[in-house]
Amino acid sequence: MGATYACDPANSRGRLYPEEESAFRSPFQRDRDRIIHSSAFRRLKHKTQVFLEHEGDYYRTRLTHSIEVAQVARTIAGTLGLNEHLTEAVALAHDLGHTPFGHTGEDALDALMQPYGGFDHNAQALKIVTSLERHYADFDGLNLTWETLEGIAKHNGPVTGELPVALSEYNELHDLELETYASAEAQVAAISDDIAYNNHDLHDAIRAKLITEKDICTVDMVARSFAEVDQKYPTLDANRRFHEALRRVFGLMVEDVLGESFRLMNKVNPGSAWDVRQAGQQLIRFSPGMWEELKQLRGFLFRQVYRAPSVVKMREQVTMIVNELFPLFMENPDYLPSEWREDVRKANDETALARIVGDYIAGMTDRFAIETHARFIGGADVRSRL
Repeated sequence: MGATYACDPANSRGRLYPEEESAFRSPFQRDRDRIIHSSAFRRLKHKTQVFLEHEGDYYRTRLTHSIEVAQVARTIAGTLGLNEHLTEAVALAHDLGHTPFGHTGEDALDALMQPYGGFDHNAQALKIVTSLERHYADFDGLNLTWETLEGIAKHNGPVTGELPVALSEYNELHDLELETYASAEAQVAAISDDIAYNNHDLHDAIRAKLITEKDICTVDMVARSFAEVDQKYPTLDANRRFHEALRRVFGLMVEDVLGESFRLMNKVNPGSAWDVRQAGQQLIRFSPGMWEELKQLRGFLFRQVYRAPSVVKMREQVTMIVNELFPLFMENPDYLPSEWREDVRKANDETALARIVGDYIAGMTDRFAIETHARFIGGADVRSRL
């Protein structure tokens, strides 16, 4: 029995283009399946999380990250009595709009796109699932339900102020009520993203030898977890010991979200999914104590991992790739693949062309961006310098 504040697929607000419903899948299951089968989802396999995809087979990519987020989200949603299929759909789609080279690529593309409306990966994810995926006979995009689109657009909270272009354009066509909070399911997807990357970025950083156990134990929550492992398993080998410690960090975050979210739900007592949207606050949250712990962890990751000299060097190199590809395609739109030519032909000004070029570059994988740069601009393969 689901919670009263869960999203009920039987009461979905439907799709922009009406379709006959499936005889054996709910609308939210269908959304999830369309996301999994999309081209953009497959491309996440070769898109950076923190470390470039070619740097090693064990590092997370955007695809493995998205799968981990979905796993956490389903666990939390199921425990809270929420709709697991909607939660999973939003979790799997949340990073579809990411550029090659992670947030570094996004920062570079956003700077280049500033004269043309900027770039935002959340808005780009919405554009992908409503327009850029072109496989179905009756519509562009995936024609997802209102609830899934809402979750993609505002899982991090209400979207106010000047809207990203892609989000503004779609919202005029199909009002996602951006000023309200998202469903509890979308909020679960958002916080599961935080849980997943806080945990696995530590794991990848250790594997990359950017940090040591001594470094990581300056974070109080991690140090406590190592102490618990040492008490229970005093002779455990280093690899298993590290894994057991991070399992505990992971578990602490999940348990905290569940405890705090149950507390808030009992306090606010929403009677419906609509009440969650109108609550005026996020109802799926970390406790204040855990939030303080996570600020320490995030500060550590920023200083020791995201700004490590080798990562900074990589950021400079991949920023150069994006900075050189964008003007190349602006000046030579005929270099774009044939399936993009019709869009280019319809572009009636520089802004329209820039948004096409931005969409094309944003959709590239790490390896394709590197190979395209080498092909058109020349010089040694950038991978040899990263």
